[in-house]
Amino acid sequence: MSTKQPDPGPLHEDMWIDGTWCRAAGDQRFAVFNPATGEPIANVSRGGSEDVDRAVRAARAALGKADWRGLTPYQRERLLHRLADLVEADGERLAALESLNQGKLLKWSRAIEVGGGVQWLRYMAGWATRIQGSTFDLSVPAPAGVRFRGTTLREPVGVVGAIVPWNFPLAMAIWKIAPALACGCTVVLKPAEETPLTALRLAHLAREAGIPDGVLNVVTGDGATGAALVRHPDVDKITFTGSTEVGREIGAQCGRDIRRVALELGGKSPVVIMEDMDVNAAVEAAAGAIFFNHGQVCTAGSRLYVARSLYQPVVEGLAALAEGLSLGAGLDDSADMGPMVSAGHRDRVRELIDTGREEGGEVLAGGERYDGKGYYVRPTVVANPHNKPLTLVEKEVFGPVVVAMPFEDLDQAIDQANDSIYGLGASIWTRRLDYAQRAVEGFRAGTVWVNAHNLVDPAMPFGGVKSSGIGREHGEAAIEAYTELKSVCMGF
Repeated sequence: MSTKQPDPGPLHEDMWIDGTWCRAAGDQRFAVFNPATGEPIANVSRGGSEDVDRAVRAARAALGKADWRGLTPYQRERLLHRLADLVEADGERLAALESLNQGKLLKWSRAIEVGGGVQWLRYMAGWATRIQGSTFDLSVPAPAGVRFRGTTLREPVGVVGAIVPWNFPLAMAIWKIAPALACGCTVVLKPAEETPLTALRLAHLAREAGIPDGVLNVVTGDGATGAALVRHPDVDKITFTGSTEVGREIGAQCGRDIRRVALELGGKSPVVIMEDMDVNAAVEAAAGAIFFNHGQVCTAGSRLYVARSLYQPVVEGLAALAEGLSLGAGLDDSADMGPMVSAGHRDRVRELIDTGREEGGEVLAGGERYDGKGYYVRPTVVANPHNKPLTLVEKEVFGPVVVAMPFEDLDQAIDQANDSIYGLGASIWTRRLDYAQRAVEGFRAGTVWVNAHNLVDPAMPFGGVKSSGIGREHGEAAIEAYTELKSVCMGF
């Protein structure tokens, strides 16, 4: 085994509120673990409602301070570019810390958490100077001799409560922070309980970049901490990425409070392989869609639909590929896949695999328990040649588990792909333009990939339909999400 040990740098264990590192009001703490070993690596402050209130009040006050409200769009742009520079310079430490805390392979921490984070910061920084309204003539008929002109302004929505998941902790924190700050909002960030360490490091870098006190606050804790943030009456918008179950509760609370909310929730993304695909290419496509980041991806291609003429060779090839993948720590450069994020999540994935087997799914690869240290689940391929109603097909597993099913023609494949409460992503793999276009129009999903899967870009809106969420992130859609549109009517 070859193991790299980059220096993760100093571990911040306290919360960041109003430009100060501080402990929770009750001085409670919780352990943060290395999922590759199951050993604790930090003891982080557990924030309560008093801490959330302190952070929200700091964010509210910062909205009115001259050192934030008085900044020009160009100055906000420069602050975000400065933060991007610091994230890039600190990249090796951030990547090592992410792999240590979350378990993902170091190459993905470098490429996505750090590289992607820098890209998103720079892209959103550019939007700060391009936020604009419109001007239009009005047709108001009275009083006589008076004309009216209308304009619209985009203004910051205010205090944003941002709750991010544990699968891409740094990247998704930046996904929410960057557009919010570009628009002139202030933020209270609540990272996932399992993976708070890079968010705290990001707060340190934000201070170094010159972002004013109170503009970015990080409160660590568990679900109760997040619930206190959602309920706080002085938060103007909640943006949440996580499970559909929690998203429903957040949406209901925000509905009662008449508060803006954006929800990026669960997925059960279909991957459709047409009969014109090369078998080896199809196997690689299916493997990449499900095994990337150990299956801990909201758009993971966990439902595989293969044209019947290719079904057997593709499924057998995928099983052989899965059996050949090696498990190891994120900092182990010989590993193909890392661990699940926690013992509880590992156990949940195992239970779903067992249920799939009991319901008649044929486990062709994986499925057996991993007996070593850490929270590992072997990559698992389940064949369902008769399209039985398996729990594994219906429920989001959020692990390296794929169910393969055959179809007769594209219409049937689209029907099967849409037969889900989720609608986050979907992909079709084909050389035929007509197949591709029919799938693009037929899939009910927020993102449709053609000959690709799990790809995102800061310019491309991202979000779901059905139980996969409400609202969009990235691109101009993100600017609309963090601003309020004000209409102005002027008579002359």
